[in-house]
Amino acid sequence: MRRMKVGVVGAGVISDIYLKTCTETFHYILEIAAIADSVEELARKRASEYGIPKVCTLDELLADPEIDIVLNLTSPAAHAPINLRALHAGKHVYTEKPFALSEKDADEVLALAKSKGLYVGCAPDTMLGAGVQTCIKLIQDGWIGRPYAANAVIVMGNSSGGMHPNFRNFLKLGGDPLFDMGPYYLTAMLTMLGPVRRVSGSAQQLNREITVSNPKSPAYGQTVPIEAPTNVSAVLDFHSGAVGTFQAAKESFGYLPRMEIFGTEGNLTVPDPNFFSGPIKLQLANGETKEMPFSHPFAENSRGIGVADMAYAIQSGRPNRANGDIARHLLKVSFAIFESSASERHVHLKTTFEPIEPLPLGLKFNALDA
Repeated sequence: MRRMKVGVVGAGVISDIYLKTCTETFHYILEIAAIADSVEELARKRASEYGIPKVCTLDELLADPEIDIVLNLTSPAAHAPINLRALHAGKHVYTEKPFALSEKDADEVLALAKSKGLYVGCAPDTMLGAGVQTCIKLIQDGWIGRPYAANAVIVMGNSSGGMHPNFRNFLKLGGDPLFDMGPYYLTAMLTMLGPVRRVSGSAQQLNREITVSNPKSPAYGQTVPIEAPTNVSAVLDFHSGAVGTFQAAKESFGYLPRMEIFGTEGNLTVPDPNFFSGPIKLQLANGETKEMPFSHPFAENSRGIGVADMAYAIQSGRPNRANGDIARHLLKVSFAIFESSASERHVHLKTTFEPIEPLPLGLKFNALDA
């Protein structure tokens, strides 16, 4: 298979790990050919760090006939508009999450891609890491019997310190706990249990604004509005018959992640889906608890594996794993939580997705197809 040329749009904080993995771990299938950012200085910095040959504008990147894939690492509000422009330019697209900030935009992106025969991928791709892939194998091999329930919790600090260079984005839709951190946990659930048929949710927020409290922040002392819910909970009914509970909050302090799958023959503690690995604990019906070894590679930070997998998929004609259908379904679940909270009723989903094919066993670190 040939190396596919990637044009990166967005040179912010998250671009660092993508560029590292795409130029080191997945260099055999991906070639970073160009980078663009509205702040040219940021793009030039990344180009220098990772040997990217071309710094250009977005228009120039989209007009470049050699670019196969656009890797969209911009802020959430720009995801759908840039993805649509890239697809109109005949490029495959892989975007950071969230997939879009409206259901209409998500549907438009997928419809355009389908009409043009182009691939769409979307983060997170952590479900392709050693942790979740091993859990999928344990479930499929029958270690916990039939999964009937799941629990996912992510509670983390708020942005009142103001130290992140784009901390204001975390106070808006797209940077809120449901759309920022929720995708890691919900995507892991969807990957292991399949699509959701019904959602019951509650979306709340304690405060309408924060005052930046860290004296080291350039915004110290400023009062900034909070524009999205900061504490959400949901009950998710899956087509498989399993019932999941989910909570995501950015109201307090610290970092408290937890995820479990409960089955008729055992219970599974899933490693933090925000990362690629972590301890996997299996509790059996006889009371025995054991820590399970990984069955798959990619235990280190491999953000960008979804792009590499998509490059393989494009050339082999198979579906990519971190694909647009699951990203749209995740978005529908997320908005259904808000809708359920506002309407005080269940919301039934009309979208679905094909089960995500697990990575094959015997996979080598430097290949995504066995």
